Parts: sequence; C-alpha cells; structure tokens
Amino acid sequence: MRDLGVGFRYLLKGQRWVGRHGRQYGFGLLPGLITLVLYAAALVALALWGSDLIGWATPFADDWADPWTGLFRGFLTAVLFALALLLCVLTFTATTLLVGQPFYESLSERVDRDVSPDGTAPESDLPLWRELWISARDSLRILARATVWAVLLFALGFIPVAGQTVVPVIGFFVTGFFLTEELTAVALQRRGVEVRERLTLLRSRKTLVWGFGTPLALAFLVPFVAVFLMPGAVAGATLMARDLMGEETQDGAAKDQQDANAL
Repeated sequence: MRDLGVGFRYLLKGQRWVGRHGRQYGFGLLPGLITLVLYAAALVALALWGSDLIGWATPFADDWADPWTGLFRGFLTAVLFALALLLCVLTFTATTLLVGQPFYESLSERVDRDVSPDGTAPESDLPLWRELWISARDSLRILARATVWAVLLFALGFIPVAGQTVVPVIGFFVTGFFLTEELTAVALQRRGVEVRERLTLLRSRKTLVWGFGTPLALAFLVPFVAVFLMPGAVAGATLMARDLMGEETQDGAAKDQQDANAL
C-alpha cells in the first residue's frame, strides 16, 4: 500500500514542478483548451440532436402507445449522453496528448533534464511525423481497451446496489490506470518502450498507478480542472516513469539551489 501514497506524491510533485516553471505551464495549457472546446462542441451537438438520432435509430417505436415511446426514447437518449460523457473522460487525455504532442514532449524532456543528476534526458531519434504516428496508433489501442471496459462497466451499472456502489469505484480505478498509461507514454515512448511493455510495467506496480491516476480521474470529471492539471500531470508522469525504469532522480528545486550556490 506504500506505493499508493508514492503515486499520489508524484501527482503533487508534477503540479509543483509546473508551478516553478510558469512558461512551460502556459504552453502546456494550450492543447487542453483546444481539446476542451472540441469536446464541448461535440457534447452540445449531442444534447441538441441526440433525441433526433435516437428517433431515427428506433423507427419500430413510432407506433407504440403513449407514453411508452417518449419514455423509451428518453431513456436511450440519456444512456447515449451518459456513455458519451464516460468516453470523454476516458479519451480526453489521449486526445489532448495527441493534439499537444510537441508541447508535452518538450515539457517532459525539460522535467527529465531538471531532475536528472547529470542534467540529460533520453531523446527520441525519430522524426516528428513518426512520433505522431506511433502516439496515434498506441492511443487507438489503449482507447479500444478502455472502450471495452467502459461498455462493460456501464452494463454492470444496472445491477441493483452493486451497480451504484461497487461498479463506480472500480470504474475510477480503471480510468485512473488508463490515464496513467497515456500520461507516462510521453516519457516512456522517448525511451523506446512499446505499448505492450508499458502495460506490463504499469501492471507490475498497480498501486503506484492507482495512487497517481485515480485522484486524477476524479479531478478530470470537471473539464476546466482537467485543462489546468494537464501540464502538471505530464510532469508528474515523467517523474513516475523514471521510477518505473529505475532511473536516479534528484529533486529539481534542490538542484536549482545547488546551481545557484555554485554561481
């Protein structure tokens, strides 16, 4: 259980790191804001025309007696919107990382250099287009896994009592795991760690992953909070990636103080 607290501390350390590096934090906000606008537009469109979509998809209910047609289609519209919200939470990080690949890659490298004892950071020799392709491909693989879990948990939510108590808790832990995978991918991909290896690495220390990702999943339920926490989440995930890879880490603030003293 010790790893649970360690994971949460990495989340806090990441937020503190961006707090000390305001310029990096400012650049890191842009991808999240872009993604938030896109997702908000999609949800607004679904809220406006979701009932029309359900009506088009259920022509067999046209001849049902009142009020059953309205109740049935209203229920399906609510289910569709709830599922869309769940998918938004699960995919927000992946989409934001894809949109902001150059921003977050730079931020992650800066964190690595800041906390590395020798001031260096692992670098990818791949061109940008290749990195974007790998990131998009891996994100789709993770999204497919996350979607299966989302549908399963949504179905289990209809079980009396357990569906309203146990299942939501499991859902947050699952969401936290996938959030952590997406965030650590920025640093681990630069180190040449493939998606299957990343998943194996994360599963080997699940409590560490849950300590980092589950509080973040809860915070990401509020869209604006997700935007403002995203740069720090990338920074914290980079610190966690160093831990998972067994790399030595020196506290960035202490290192800055040492450099200042040397001058």
